[in-house]
Amino acid sequence: MNDVAVVGVGLGRFGNRSDVSFREIAFEAASKAFDDAGISPKDIDFTISSIAFPEALTSQSSPAATVVDYLGLVSKGSMRVEAACASGSAAIRAGYSAIKAGLVNTVLILGVEKMNEVSPIEAIECLARASDVQLEYEPYGITFAGFYAMMARMHMSKYGTTEEDLAKVAVKNHKYGAMNEFAHLRKTISIDDVLKSRVVASPLKLYDCSPITDGAACVILSDADNARKITDTPIWLTGLGAAAEEAYFAAKSDLASVNGARQAADLAYKMAKVKPSDIDVAEVHDCFTIAELMAYEDLRFCEKGQGPSMIRDGQTEIGGKLPVNLDGGLKAKGHPIGATGVAMTVEITRQLRGECKNRQAPKAEIGLTHNVGNTGQYCFVHIYSR
Repeated sequence: MNDVAVVGVGLGRFGNRSDVSFREIAFEAASKAFDDAGISPKDIDFTISSIAFPEALTSQSSPAATVVDYLGLVSKGSMRVEAACASGSAAIRAGYSAIKAGLVNTVLILGVEKMNEVSPIEAIECLARASDVQLEYEPYGITFAGFYAMMARMHMSKYGTTEEDLAKVAVKNHKYGAMNEFAHLRKTISIDDVLKSRVVASPLKLYDCSPITDGAACVILSDADNARKITDTPIWLTGLGAAAEEAYFAAKSDLASVNGARQAADLAYKMAKVKPSDIDVAEVHDCFTIAELMAYEDLRFCEKGQGPSMIRDGQTEIGGKLPVNLDGGLKAKGHPIGATGVAMTVEITRQLRGECKNRQAPKAEIGLTHNVGNTGQYCFVHIYSR
C-alpha cells in the first residue's frame, strides 16, 4: 500500500477578510500550495474541500463546486467534507485514504470558511446549532462557550485549575501569534489583560475564546513515488486516529476530558509506532483556553489534572518539553472552521521542514495535530514525520 506524504502547503491570511470573496481566499491558499509543491492543477487527481457552514455563513450551497471551478480543477473529481470544527482533519483523512486505496496519486485538500459575512451574533448562533438543536440549543440557547465553560468548571473542581492557568494559555498563544504573519490576532497580551476582559461564559472571558475568523488553508498529498519526484522534503503522514463520543453533552462521562480525543490519540500512536514522548511539536484544538489544557492530558503528554502544570512550568513553549501551538493556535491565529484542521497540517509541515524562523521548534522530527469537532463528537489525531 502507498505511503502518503505532504508535498505542498499554503495559507491565506487569517482575519476579517472583507477584501476577498469566498473563492478568492480559497485561491490565495491553493496558489501558494501549488507554488510550494512546484506543480499545477493538471497534476491533481482529486480535490477534497473542507467547508463546514457555508449555507448559513455565505448563503452558498454546494460551495466546493464553485471553488473547484475557480481553481481550474473543474475536470477533476471532487467532494466536500463536513465534521464541524474538525472538518479539515476529516478531509486530510479522506485524502490519505483515497491515496492508500490506490484510487488516486495526488490529492488537493482545501479548507475554507468566511465567517464574517454575517454578524458575530449570527455566526455564534450558526456554530451553536452544531449542538443538539432539539435537546440543547433551542430549549436552552446554549453556545459552545457555555459548553466549554462547564468543562472548565469541572476541571477546576477536580484538579484545582485556576483562571490564571487558563490565562497563561492565552498569553502563550498570543505571543506566538504575534510572530505569525498569517495570524488574525497579532498582538501580545498579559495575564491581567485576560483576567480583566469581559466575561463570555464564566469562567471563560473574551481572551479565553478564539475569534470569528475568515481564512483558507491548502495541503497537497501524494503517494511515495510521486512525493519523492515533487519534493526533497516530503513530510510523511504516519499515524491517524479518529473517534467520537456522545452527541448529547449531558451524556458525557467526564466533563473534564474529551474521551474521543484520547481514543483517537491512542490509535494514531499505535499506527505510527510512537509514544507521546516522541512528539517534538504539536498543534492542538484550543477553541477555548481550557481546551488546550485538556488536550495536554487527553493526548497523554501528562497525566489527567497535570495540564495546568505544563503551562505554569513553560513546558509548552519553545525550549520547553513539548512546544504547542507555535503559530498562535486557534486562540490567536484564528478558527475559520473548515480551514482549521488543514491549517494545523500546514503548520506542522513547516515546523518539520524547519521553515518557521523565530517560532521554530528545535530539532523537530515528529509532529502531531489534534482537531476536535463540537465537544468531542468528531476527534482526529494525525502524526507526521520527516
